[in-house]
Amino acid sequence: MKKIGLDVGEKTIGIAISDALGWTAQGLTTLRWDERDFNTAKEPLRKVIQEHEVTEAVVGFPKNMNGTVGPRGEASQHFAEWIEKEFEITAHLWDERLTTMAAERVLIDADMSRKKRKKVIDKMAAVMILQSYLDAKQ
Repeated sequence: MKKIGLDVGEKTIGIAISDALGWTAQGLTTLRWDERDFNTAKEPLRKVIQEHEVTEAVVGFPKNMNGTVGPRGEASQHFAEWIEKEFEITAHLWDERLTTMAAERVLIDADMSRKKRKKVIDKMAAVMILQSYLDAKQ
């Protein structure tokens, strides 16, 4: 009954996994991919989903600050639909406004260098998306 949290960008996908009870989210990895070809993410995601026995996905849904859905939000909707079809798991869209900025703030406060932050920012955003979803469901 684990959940996977996904922070989907044009070139990277931050990945987080919940514990079996669905209480906590842990950062797993950042996957490089090409948004124009979903197959570039297919096998790496399949491996994570099978290895961790994932039953649900939580996909970050970047809305505009006024609540409207722009091009990035539409891309996330499309990706969530693909996840459901490709892996036969339920995908939830979860409002991710400001998660990347919050993740950046946490990493800056931890005195992490800009170079290191760049490597982990998407994974950290995925953790924040998934943890927010888990907290709201308890």
